[in-house]
Parts: sequence; structure tokens; C-alpha cells
Amino acid sequence: MLSYKHGYGTRLIIGCMISLAVVLCAYGIGSASISMGDAYRVLLHKLFGVGIPERINPSQVSILWSIRLPRVLMAFFVGGALSVSGAVMQSVLQNPLASSYTLGVSSGASLGAALALTLFGQIPFWGSLMLPVSGFVFGLLTVLTVIAISSRLDHNVKSTTIVLFGMVFSLFVNALLILVESLNHEYLQRILMWQMGSFSGRRWFHVEILAPVSLIGTLALIAFHRELDILSFGDEQSMAIGVSTGSVKRILLLVASLLTGTAVCFSGTIGFVDLIVPHAIRRVYGASHKTVLPLSFLYGGSFMALADTIARTIISPREIAIGAVTALVGAPFFLWLFFRKRG
Repeated sequence: MLSYKHGYGTRLIIGCMISLAVVLCAYGIGSASISMGDAYRVLLHKLFGVGIPERINPSQVSILWSIRLPRVLMAFFVGGALSVSGAVMQSVLQNPLASSYTLGVSSGASLGAALALTLFGQIPFWGSLMLPVSGFVFGLLTVLTVIAISSRLDHNVKSTTIVLFGMVFSLFVNALLILVESLNHEYLQRILMWQMGSFSGRRWFHVEILAPVSLIGTLALIAFHRELDILSFGDEQSMAIGVSTGSVKRILLLVASLLTGTAVCFSGTIGFVDLIVPHAIRRVYGASHKTVLPLSFLYGGSFMALADTIARTIISPREIAIGAVTALVGAPFFLWLFFRKRG
């Protein structure tokens, strides 16, 4: 990993290079019997019109360009969005275990997905469309409810108020989710699959929606990097310096929740990434959000792309839940990093 002595531009350049390398490796590895060399020839053919050997048939080209590459890019952008959102939540709420899930995005999205499956699951077109839409809408509505009620209880929107009410409201939404599951046993397996997360079946039109949202949202949050640095010192100190903590927190929480809600609606609920990556970045590069946010996006996306590659190849042709992979791979790495830096 890089040391603190590297400049800001150098860190970003190396982060981009590592992310590109991970994406290319994830694209070249898969369950189909296609060599990495042929996979890269197909990529060059699609991007720059380079000719491809006759041994590569159209079905292989379709697998690589229409199925595998969109899936890899979706994993990258979801991981980046979740990591940036987690970094912002940890700073705004002054809680190392905070994330958008703390405010109920995960619970709300799962409830929305469960309702979509039970109400529209028998309608082919609307069933597939309503699943991501309902997950996004319910996740965002849950966060808006938490912020609105917290603002009524505390005008300055103190972190303890948001965290406390967010946890209480998440428990309430989870209770509603359990009620829906208990009344619809036939959909229980599909609901559980949504909660475990997956990038299976993602195509280019999903990338075209998620990529601009995640990039614009991340850039919007980076624009508040000074305010985030100040908020990290606490509510009282921030107000003493002159930061309008209430309004700034609302903006940051809404943008971060929008990132998480958009990611969740296409991938299902995938935990752990938004906790581990920001912590790892801070341990290695320091706490300045000018550095933490863009590197969280790059390395979070890389981590998710790597985890998805493991999930779809380790017991191919079957897949395992990507949420299990992120926890099994991420937890030992985080412990190693923590004790290494501590030593």
C-alpha cells in the first residue's frame, strides 16, 4: 500500500491504475471456456475495431461484451457508491460503525423488494421492473423519514439523535419485513436472495443508469470535503467554527443515501463494503476527505469487483452470495491491516 508521503495526485493515479487492473482481470476471468487473451481481443474489437481470430465465435463475443463486462462494471460502481456513502456516514454521524444501513436503507429497500415480489411477482414485465424501483423508493423514503423526524426532535440534527432514531425505525421496518415474509412463504427464497445481493443478469442499461448517478453523487460529496473534515470533530466544534451543521448534515445524508439506494436497487443489500473500505483508506492515507472519498470509490469498486469474481467462479457454474464473500474476504484483510498499522 502507499505511504502518507505520496502526493494527492499520485495517490489518485495509482488508485485509478489499480482499479483498471482489477476490472480487466475480473473481465478476463469467468466460468466460460474463454482464455484471457481472447477476452481482451474481444474488448479491443468492441472498443477500437481491432480484428478478432476466427476461433472466437459470436456466442463468446456476446458472453464477454453483453454479460460479463456489464456485470463487472456494475460491481465496480456499486462498490464505489457504497464505500463513499459509508465514509460520509461515518464522518457525519461520528460513528465508526455507521453507514446508510444505519439509517434504514437496507431495511427499507428489503421491505420494498418484498412488497414488489408479493404484489407484482406474477406479472413478468412489471415484476422485474418493480423490484429495483420499489427497493430504491422504500430505501430512500425510510431515510427521509428518519431525517425528517430527527430534525423535528433536534433542530441541529445531532449525530446521537439520528443514530438512535435510525436504529429504532430500522427495527420497526424489519418487523414489517418479517410480517410480509411470514404471510408469503412462496416468495421467501426470492426475498432472501435479494437480501444476500447479486449482480447476476445485469446488462448495459443498468450500467448506464448507475454509472452517472454514482459518479455525480461522489463528486458532489467531494465538493463538501472541507465541511466533512470539520464535522469529524463533533457538533459543538463545528458550530463554533461557523458550519451550519443542520443543513450541511441533511444534504450530506441525502446524497449519501441516494448513492446507497441506487446501488441497492440494482444489486440487493450487500453489507460490509461500506464499513471496511473507508476504515482501510483512513488507516493508510489519513482522515482528509479530499483523499478518503475518491480513494474509497476506487478501492471500494475494486474490492466489490474482486468479490463478485470470486462469487461467480469459485464453485462455477454455481454462484455463492456476494455478501458472504465480502465478509469472508474483507474481515481477515481488515484485521491484518489494523494490526499491521498498529504495530
